[in-house]
Amino acid sequence: MEPEPLYNLLQVPGRVDPPPGETLSQGEKKKFLPPTSRKDPKFEELQKVLMEWINAELLPEHIVVRSLEEDIFDGLILHHLFQKLTGVKLDVEEIALTAASQRRKLAVVLEAAGQTLQVEEPQAKWSGIFNKDLLATLHLLVALAKRFQPELSLPTSVKVEVIIMESTKSGLKSEMAVEQLTECGTDKDQPSKDVFDELFKLAPEKVNAVKEAIVNFVNQKLDRLGLSVQNLDTQFADGVILLLLIGQLEGFFLHLKEFYLTPKSPAEMLHNVTLALELLKDEGLLNHPVSPEDIVNKDAKSTLRVLYSLFRKHKLKESADGVPLESPN
Repeated sequence: MEPEPLYNLLQVPGRVDPPPGETLSQGEKKKFLPPTSRKDPKFEELQKVLMEWINAELLPEHIVVRSLEEDIFDGLILHHLFQKLTGVKLDVEEIALTAASQRRKLAVVLEAAGQTLQVEEPQAKWSGIFNKDLLATLHLLVALAKRFQPELSLPTSVKVEVIIMESTKSGLKSEMAVEQLTECGTDKDQPSKDVFDELFKLAPEKVNAVKEAIVNFVNQKLDRLGLSVQNLDTQFADGVILLLLIGQLEGFFLHLKEFYLTPKSPAEMLHNVTLALELLKDEGLLNHPVSPEDIVNKDAKSTLRVLYSLFRKHKLKESADGVPLESPN
């Protein structure tokens, strides 16, 4: 036997039942994602990158996606994302409360997306979104990202095993198949790797040196305000120092009514950080999507990524002006 059919034969049990809550009518065929495929690291990474991208795009509208399966199916977020990416206003209700109106709204968005992407018969891959089909959702989001954000670092060669089940007169018939979600990449056409993902993964011993260089830079800029930073991981979580730093470097005047100088709750901290990221994005400084929740939750990589965007711009400017750089490469 050929290796692939033999492999499929060994992998698929003799009798496979549909997942709980799923039924198949006579002659119907459905595709299911087994738990082992859901846990595939590249599959999980693809979802993470797409969620960060969507959240960065919809940041000004304070829309946050936490689950591609649960948050996309009703068409609301897809509607906002499509309008943000294309600038096209769709003739569809803003809020759809019933299942029927949600289905109609989603259909309008998918039709418009298909026309924009010039994809023939998009329903073949996207029709399952309303049923919270994660694969269908991913196919659409990958297509949108490739069209409108080609520099986005999507993981290459993402493919997962799926179980295709069909209800026949003799009972349920099942087979294993492989579904390709992103294209196979080569060293030549792969997008450039994110510097901080590589730093934390391949050179964790150098993270502290990078932190020290950025802390020195930040303290030089905050000295005139009588402020200093000792702990990069924690002192930016409430967004206050970050906003003051952006104001100093970018020449922004922030009125006290625009942010919380002494935030007392996570919601107030999130407001501050979201405002800071909006300012950075407006200035074209964020080359990688950053979630404001990650900053509030003291994620070191996200905090470093944001501060490095300022460090890179203003240290390079100082270097060009003839001021020697004091921090290590």
